[in-house]
Amino acid sequence: MISEVFVTCAVTGGGNKPNSPHVPVTPEQIANSAIEAARAGAAVVHIHVRDPETGAGSREPALYREAVERIRDADVDVVLNLTTGLGGDLIMGGPDTPLPPDPSSDVVSALERLVHVEELRPEICTLDCGTMNFATRDEYVMVNTHATLRAMATRVRELGVRPELEVFDTGHLVQVHDLVKEGLLEDPVMIQLCMGISYGAPNDPTTLMTLVHQLPAGAVYSAFSVGRMQLPYAALAPHVGANVRVGLEDNLYLSRGRLATNAELVTRAVEILDRTGVRVMGPDEVRDKLALKAQV
Repeated sequence: MISEVFVTCAVTGGGNKPNSPHVPVTPEQIANSAIEAARAGAAVVHIHVRDPETGAGSREPALYREAVERIRDADVDVVLNLTTGLGGDLIMGGPDTPLPPDPSSDVVSALERLVHVEELRPEICTLDCGTMNFATRDEYVMVNTHATLRAMATRVRELGVRPELEVFDTGHLVQVHDLVKEGLLEDPVMIQLCMGISYGAPNDPTTLMTLVHQLPAGAVYSAFSVGRMQLPYAALAPHVGANVRVGLEDNLYLSRGRLATNAELVTRAVEILDRTGVRVMGPDEVRDKLALKAQV
């Protein structure tokens, strides 16, 4: 068990149009929700952006720019963590005619997935550490080849940005160890254990501990679960040495039938941690712990 943790708020995901009015969509809404989460106790905010017209996830750099600038201009200190997950979205044609892929696929080069990171230089950005089926659509495959991840990790290191390695299943840690062996990751290695996502690692404690026991030595890691287990995982995480992630990307509810805001989820997580004697760290402490590099 660890006695102090930092809380990350995943403000809005990159999937389809959200099913809650509290999920922010426009850059202004995303920034305001991130700011409110920071005021509630989140030291890190994890940012996707969405098309303001459709609500669907977007890679548009201008949307990232507006959201990030609004957060940086606010009177609140928070560590920015930008996703690089979009751009590896392959939609197969179907079981009878898998090729060519569906036109809705969005698969681009490694460097194109980093355009917004190169421009905005957040302190952290994510790297999804494997290819897997994803339950959002029958024919959807999240594609992250080793060559792509090697190229992304190399460029992120050149930019001075700390990669957060998103691990969705046990095999993804093989990828993490390979990147470590190739010298592409600086210490401390930062890892997010993503539990309970369909076709990835289930959120039972046995699977979680299997992942924890395979982590690189000295790694700083967080653990979260999607859906109704998000807040129980806020209580569980420190007991397995992990930091905490909550937010509307992963869970829409504060309790049964009660839709949440990001700030409410962070507030509840902080209350849970406080009641179990775990201290919540501030953004400057996170910067020291992760040896983050100020970019602006």
